[in-house]
Amino acid sequence: MRYTGPKHKRARREGMNILEKASQSLDRRLNIPPGIHGKRRARKLSEYGVQLREKQKLKRIYGLNEKQFKKYVILSQKKKTNTEDALIENLETRLDNIIYRLGFGKTRAQARQMVAHKHVTVNGGKVNIPSYAVREGDIITIAEKFMKDDIKERLEDITPPDFLEREDFKGKVVRKPASGDVTNPINYQLVIEFYSR
Repeated sequence: MRYTGPKHKRARREGMNILEKASQSLDRRLNIPPGIHGKRRARKLSEYGVQLREKQKLKRIYGLNEKQFKKYVILSQKKKTNTEDALIENLETRLDNIIYRLGFGKTRAQARQMVAHKHVTVNGGKVNIPSYAVREGDIITIAEKFMKDDIKERLEDITPPDFLEREDFKGKVVRKPASGDVTNPINYQLVIEFYSR
């Protein structure tokens, strides 16, 4: 079941801003864990605890539930390429993430909603599955109702990562994403080790 509670609480639990937008009220409390005893000194985490926190951070950045996220890790481990690169590729090529990276959606949650409500086409066909795996060469377009001047102004301030190209309200996947394209402050090796226990 998807989490619909306070996002600030989750960000404070992870000690980092996972909201994909600036928030002064969150920045002030980011180092204080949520809850009535949040200000007490935190206990030192075990090796398992450190791995768990990294896994939770990455899972929450992409807005996935445990079942979905675990599936991506297992698929990545089965590939013959580097597991970390395979995991990044699996997460970054989700359609909702591509919409977010292109700047069409302010957040991944908004991008997911745009896909779910059939406002996105891939190679000319409507796709309403946020987890749809976009391939190299695919062309992504958003519905005309989103082609407004205010969004165009926002797009001018957003530069897509190198594996994507954008022209007006159309985007293209030019190659597979690599670890250098992602700026998430996550130790992917710890995430992989968590599922290798």
